[in-house]
Amino acid sequence: MKTLGLIGGMSWESTAIYYRLLNEIVRERLGGLHSAKLLLWSFDFAEIAERQHAGDWQGAGDLLVEAGRGLEAAGAQGLVICTNTMHKLADQVQAAVSIPLIHIADATAQAVVKAGLMRPALLATRFTMEQDFYKGRLADKYGLQPVVPDQAGRDMVHKVIYDELCQGVIKDGSKATYIAEVGRMRRDDKIDSVIMGCTEITMLIGQSDFDIPVFDTTRIHAQAAVQFALS
Repeated sequence: MKTLGLIGGMSWESTAIYYRLLNEIVRERLGGLHSAKLLLWSFDFAEIAERQHAGDWQGAGDLLVEAGRGLEAAGAQGLVICTNTMHKLADQVQAAVSIPLIHIADATAQAVVKAGLMRPALLATRFTMEQDFYKGRLADKYGLQPVVPDQAGRDMVHKVIYDELCQGVIKDGSKATYIAEVGRMRRDDKIDSVIMGCTEITMLIGQSDFDIPVFDTTRIHAQAAVQFALS
């Protein structure tokens, strides 16, 4: 089994879910007392979020590169950035190390394509919904047609992520608002599925809340990482 290096803490709420999922999936695959071989670099998320909202992606990238190099030096054989948004810097991190980076958008897109779907709603941070690093990858590499909420929807989804989910706050009202937004997108935008494109969103909604396919990027990414580790 290869050792995975996790770049986490963005936020630690979803990194904790990654840790549980990675170990559970390894146990399911290998049985007994098996668990994942993991190294974790966990950021103080306030330092990352400040750079995100200031548009200082170079500064954030420098921090992620330092983390990736540190994990490689410590013995990691593959990297997992435990967040969708910071995959904006995935290419920069990959260029700085000699070990593979398991990309969350690739794993997610492959799951959507395998399901025969084309037009997923993308619920995520404002950065992921409004910039092209994620949507463009889904479209250019996999032929998908991702759809994001309108301005009011994007503001709502983003605010819930940072003000609630990243702080471990789960509100029934926010869940209802997310579900209502997907309903609107089904009617107006003709979506055929939902990508939970922020790793914290799995804390709030899931497949049981919808009658169209829902793609949990946290779980999909963890499955892809284990597949790499056991290959």
